[in-house]
Amino acid sequence: MNNEFPPAEAMGLVNLASPRMGTEIHSVSDDFFAEAPRMLADTVPVFVPDKFDDHGKWMDGWESRRRRHGGHDWCILHLGETGTIRLVDVNTAHFTGNYPPGAMLEAAYCPDGDIGKADWKTVIGETKLGPDAHHLLTAHDVGPVNIVRLNIYPDGGIARLRLFGDVQRDWSGLGDTPVELSALRSGGCILGYNDAHYGDVNALISEGRGQTMGDGWETRRRREPGHDWIVVRLGATGLISDIEVDTAHFKGNYPDRCSLQAALIEGEVDLDAAENWPELMGEKSLSADNIHKFNHADLNDVGPINVVRLNIFPDGGVSRLRLFGKVVT
Repeated sequence: MNNEFPPAEAMGLVNLASPRMGTEIHSVSDDFFAEAPRMLADTVPVFVPDKFDDHGKWMDGWESRRRRHGGHDWCILHLGETGTIRLVDVNTAHFTGNYPPGAMLEAAYCPDGDIGKADWKTVIGETKLGPDAHHLLTAHDVGPVNIVRLNIYPDGGIARLRLFGDVQRDWSGLGDTPVELSALRSGGCILGYNDAHYGDVNALISEGRGQTMGDGWETRRRREPGHDWIVVRLGATGLISDIEVDTAHFKGNYPDRCSLQAALIEGEVDLDAAENWPELMGEKSLSADNIHKFNHADLNDVGPINVVRLNIFPDGGVSRLRLFGKVVT
C-alpha cells in the first residue's frame, strides 16, 4: 500500500490521529465489518474486490453493521499527543453503498484519561457525507484536546480519519537538557520538499528506525543537474548540538552526501528562500543502511533556529532525521 500525502491545506500541520503520534482507538460502538484501527492507518485506503473474511466483505477502514433499532455509531480516539485540531478529513474512499450519510466530531481534554469526565465540545457540527470522497472540513477552535469522538449517522464505513493540527507541549523546566526538537510527536512537521516520489515524508521525523525501505523519505532518480531537499519545522526553537541522519534499508539508493541549512523565522516560511539560509552543517558523506551521527565539531554556530532544510546530493532515500538541542524560550 502506498503512503498518503496530506492535502496542500494541511501542509505545516501534524495528523494528530496518526499511529505515528501514538494515537489509539479507545472504544467503539460497533466495528463488525471492519476494525476501527484501520481508519487511522497512514496509508492510502485500498479496495480488494475478492477479499472477504468471516464477517463479509473486507474493507480498508472502520465499518459498523447495519443498525435496526435506532441510534448511531461512534468511535473514540485517545490522541498520543495533546493538540489543537485545525482541519479534519473524513474520507469515505471505496465506501459507495455503505458510507454514513452524516458525521459529527467532538473532542475534550482529559488530563487523567478518564473519558467519563469529558466535557465534549463540537469540533465539526453534523455534516453530510458522500460516497467514495474526501470531506475536508475546517475545525472549530476548541483549544487543546486529547480525546476525540467521531459520530456517524446512523451507521456505515469511514476509510480514513485525519485530524490535522498543532501539538501542544510544555517545554518549560528542561533547562539545558538536550531534547529531540525535530520529532513529529514533539510538534515537528514537514513544511515542503522538492520531490517525495516514494515513501512517507512524515516517517522522516517519526520514532524508531525505519522498518522497511518504504518507511522514510525517498526521491525519484534525478536525471538533471541539482539536488533534492526537504524542509522541517522544529517543535520548538533551540540551539542544535547533535544530528542523526539514518539511511536504514537504503542500500543501493542512499544519497551520496547531505547538508543542513537552518534559520529562525517567525510567521510563514518562504520555501524558495530556504536555499539561502545559513549552513548549519556542510556536506557530509553518507553510507548505506547506517546511522550517521554528527556533533558540535561538525556544526556551524548559527544561533537559535526553528526551521531546517535537509539537502541530499544528488537524490535518494533517508529513513530518519533527528536534531537534538537545548530549547530556547
